[in-house]
Amino acid sequence: MSFCLYIFFHDRAHPGARLSAAEHERLDAVLRGVPGLARALVHTPAQAHDPLLDDGAPPQLVLQLYFDALVALEAAGGRAGPLQALAQPDVLPTLAGAAVEQQAMAVRRYAVPEPARLAEPWCTYLVAYEGPAEDPHAWLDDYLAQHVPLMARLPGLRELEVHTPVESVCHLPWARATCMQRNKVAFDSPAALSAALASPLRHEMRAHYKALPRFAGGVTHYPMSTRALAVG
Repeated sequence: MSFCLYIFFHDRAHPGARLSAAEHERLDAVLRGVPGLARALVHTPAQAHDPLLDDGAPPQLVLQLYFDALVALEAAGGRAGPLQALAQPDVLPTLAGAAVEQQAMAVRRYAVPEPARLAEPWCTYLVAYEGPAEDPHAWLDDYLAQHVPLMARLPGLRELEVHTPVESVCHLPWARATCMQRNKVAFDSPAALSAALASPLRHEMRAHYKALPRFAGGVTHYPMSTRALAVG
């Protein structure tokens, strides 16, 4: 099993704020200096049409940082860890007013019928279930057994992951998110994501969603433009 550290930068007061090329370069330099980082995905806002949902403006920046060992993830976010540099105001000044959250999660990857090597930038739909569930084990059991197979049938789907929380030691200066589950589904483009969300299968998914074990909190769905940073 691998692990993923999510870091979200969301400035709701300035939804149109975007990182400059220089900020992306500084971000990449920080991430390349993280020992044990197996994969780094950099997500910025994209536009796709969901006929059933609209959760507003997406975060300006989401980082998904994958590690093969939890101790490596913890070291990256340690008191003297390299990710502390992201909190320096001169690294990402555009996001100086953003609310920042982080969460460490375990990664479950699932096979999809049409996997393909994704060309950058591709489109990712990031989904978060805030929770908690009344019965966390019943929720996850039902979701993985019934909902994931439905998601895997979405037309044009290239990647499918379900992430669940893990306890970790972290000294990053940001709030810890407490979502009970996150999903990542990837498509070739915003148009491909929009087509999948408009497919008849989506209504099957919504029907099953309404039959899932009860949980509190909301659910968010954000379309993001994704690039992978070469690491290691």
